[in-house]
Formats: sequence, structure tokens, C-alpha cells
Amino acid sequence: MNFILRVILLLLGLVFAASLAVAVMLLAAVWGVRYAWARLTGKPVTPWMASMGGRFNPRSGFDRFRNAAKPAEPTAADVANARARGESVARPERIRGSVSDVTDVAPKSVSRG
Repeated sequence: MNFILRVILLLLGLVFAASLAVAVMLLAAVWGVRYAWARLTGKPVTPWMASMGGRFNPRSGFDRFRNAAKPAEPTAADVANARARGESVARPERIRGSVSDVTDVAPKSVSRG
């Protein structure tokens, strides 16, 4: 039983290695076709990521942390709370549209009691 298990595992390993080799060969074939087409048309061969729209920008990591240190703009909730308390907000958020644009709620009368 132990021998059969080892043979099965060996065969599974060989199938995995063969499928990995086929995948690498297909990737190499696609790259070769791209390279040949670029040489044939006289265009420069672009890297994989540049041809797919992506571009590595080494400054993006620094910009992310530099922007994190900047104070955040007040949110709409901060503006609403400041207005409710009667305080001033440096850059208030503007609500576009009018009250008549709201259609999913119905106004209710205020009752004191």
C-alpha cells in the first residue's frame, strides 16, 4: 500500500511539473510573438506592465505617506455638526440641488409634546 501511494504521488508530481512547463512554454511563446511583431513593425518592445496600462512609479510610496501627514478636509458630518453648534467651518461642503429633488422621503410635521 505504501508503494502504491508513493507511485501515485510521483505521478501527480510529474503531471504538475509537466503542466508548469507547458505554462512557461506558452508564456515564452506569447512573449516571442510580441517581440517578433514589434521587430517586424519597427516599434520598440515595451515591458509587460507598460503594455497593459500599468506603470511603476517609485514616488507613489512617498506621496502616500506625505499626503497622510496633511490635515484632512472636514467631512460633511463635521460641517453639519459645526453648523448645528453655530460654529464656523473653513470650507463648508455644498449640497447641490434643491429640497424638491428629494423624492424618497415625505416631510412630517413637528409636534412638541
